[in-house]
Amino acid sequence: MKRILALLASCVTAVGLTTLAGPSAQAASGCRVDYTITSQWQGGFQAGVKITNLGDPTSGWNLRFTMPDAGQKVVQGWNATWSQSGSTVSAAGTGWNSTLPTGASAELGFVGSFTGSNPKPASFTLNGVTCTGSVTDPPTDPPTDPPATGTPVATNGQLRVCGVNLCNQYNRPVQLRGMSTHGIQWFAKCYNGASLDALAEDWKSDLFRVAMYVQEQGYETDPAGFTSRVNGLVDMAEARGMYAVIDFHTLTPGDPNYNLDRAKTFFSSVAARNADKKNVIYEIANEPNGVSWTAIKNYAEQVIPVIRAADPDAVIIVGTRGWSSLGVSDGSNESEVVNNPVNATNIMYAFHFYAASHKDNYRAAVSRAASRLPLFVSEFGTVSATGGGAMDRASSIAWLDLLDQLKISYANWTYSDANEGSAAFKPGTCDGSDYSSSGVLTESGALIKSRISTADNFPTG
Repeated sequence: MKRILALLASCVTAVGLTTLAGPSAQAASGCRVDYTITSQWQGGFQAGVKITNLGDPTSGWNLRFTMPDAGQKVVQGWNATWSQSGSTVSAAGTGWNSTLPTGASAELGFVGSFTGSNPKPASFTLNGVTCTGSVTDPPTDPPTDPPATGTPVATNGQLRVCGVNLCNQYNRPVQLRGMSTHGIQWFAKCYNGASLDALAEDWKSDLFRVAMYVQEQGYETDPAGFTSRVNGLVDMAEARGMYAVIDFHTLTPGDPNYNLDRAKTFFSSVAARNADKKNVIYEIANEPNGVSWTAIKNYAEQVIPVIRAADPDAVIIVGTRGWSSLGVSDGSNESEVVNNPVNATNIMYAFHFYAASHKDNYRAAVSRAASRLPLFVSEFGTVSATGGGAMDRASSIAWLDLLDQLKISYANWTYSDANEGSAAFKPGTCDGSDYSSSGVLTESGALIKSRISTADNFPTG
């Protein structure tokens, strides 16, 4: 049901690559580095690094610093080519950000691991020149409850499924509205403090879906690194009072059982690590396709107990047949799920649609199913099922009105600057810090922001 873009190699690069094509480096005559540990957990952390050139224009820059503890390692980095030799870490500018005019800045970051302690690096050099700057202390363990009052999580607390509804801590039905990332292996630069601040504060989003592809240069290439990255984004959502949907983004091959062992490993880890949080929802198979409902159900009934062993309370979303269309895209309908539901409690069923491709017969299926099944639209687009083409405004509004009427929660594809119609931002937006003004929004982004930024009016009694 969707789009596989040409990979943006300049967005995320593999740890260990040390050769950078392009012009030879020019010396900088002054620089500042601000190093901030944005989140930290047992054995891992996420750091942001802002480089500001205070000297002559610099091309082909290379930042170096030394990890003060031998157990500290760079696991996955973004917005630079990251490498590590012993305790020396190197980050080289890549393509779109390799040139720094005087006064310009580059923002990059990485997920790291450590054993024992996690001391901070003391000094940084840019093309051999020592930089001034700041190093921020790592935060204490994240609080169980979100720090901000009045946020979606602070208001609703731990969610649960009651009947066919998603209900809050007051056992009242609620609808969450928010955005999904694109593949975090391609668009990591879109997910930082500024973009999540904008999503929570300007967009008034209730949820943030983290799309972790399993194939397509995703989880299977670096399980520990992607697990850490997901955990870091969950923490960032929690700090802003948003719910986080952890999406095990399977698409090709379409049978989720192909990734059964990987799913058990991944969900065992993230459920144990995030069990005390109130903001986590688990989505165990994005879009099963070319496979029977029986096979999907069997997969779900093996993965759900793994999550429940660590996190007995969180809501779990189960993908459905035909690219999570309740079987409609395969010529079936919701009756196969109604008549043979997953043997588990506190679960919901995924429904995905793309408004330009999926219209009245899909809306009819959702209308029928909503009285029998707890549904969660964990992904939808305003364009065609390819993820591209023009926005279908009339169909998109008809869908959003229906979901509002039925109190069905949703996440829009995508909170990214991908060069496709479904993206919320125009290409290049994620190179900057503006994620809200009309100038950076696509037609789709403007529509979705206008819908999700309206008041939630969550019931509290």
